[in-house]
Amino acid sequence: MTTLHILDDKLWFPPVTAADAEGLLAAGGDLRPERLLLAYRKGIFPWYDGDIPLWWSPDPRFVLFPEELYISKSMQQVLRRNVFQFSRNQCFAEVMAHCKTTPRPGQDGTWISPAMQQAYAKLHHLGHAISFEAWQNGNLVGGLYGVLLGKVFFGESMFSHVSNASKAAFMYAVQWLQQQGVVLIDCQVYTAHLESLGARFIDREGFMDFLEEHIA
Repeated sequence: MTTLHILDDKLWFPPVTAADAEGLLAAGGDLRPERLLLAYRKGIFPWYDGDIPLWWSPDPRFVLFPEELYISKSMQQVLRRNVFQFSRNQCFAEVMAHCKTTPRPGQDGTWISPAMQQAYAKLHHLGHAISFEAWQNGNLVGGLYGVLLGKVFFGESMFSHVSNASKAAFMYAVQWLQQQGVVLIDCQVYTAHLESLGARFIDREGFMDFLEEHIA
């Protein structure tokens, strides 16, 4: 039987091997920058359940290696036609707000609580959390945000208000990150959307090896 660890004010996490079959490792604690950065370095990420932060480290882990990004012929045409314009870190808070409020098929709500928004705004101010935006006719129509540590980018959420906007923003993000030397993009858990772009599973042990090697 797996024991759920309860966190307090002390800055620590149990080993990821203590997570249950679904990847749930711990509950409680806070979202101060020091804890969040420690979590990512240890292969752990937060999701909320009501007012309580839950900390996860699933096995296997869904990831994308930048060189394996798949751009379909139809998306190649979209990019060639300059359907979208792209930017980085132009409106982080707005991107996160859209990720929170944009309806998602099969989901009744969102884990992006006000506490999460405040916490990641602090990470953005510190230079660790970044956003990527897709624009059309001057309007923000898609984007994503995540945390960049060393040569690993931890994707958190994305949104789209028009067809292909989140795909295009993601492709822009992957190519920019690859230019910065990023070798692994953490997608956390499976989605068909990300699988269609080249993401795949690796075991948690291999994921942890990447973190140890590529996060200073």
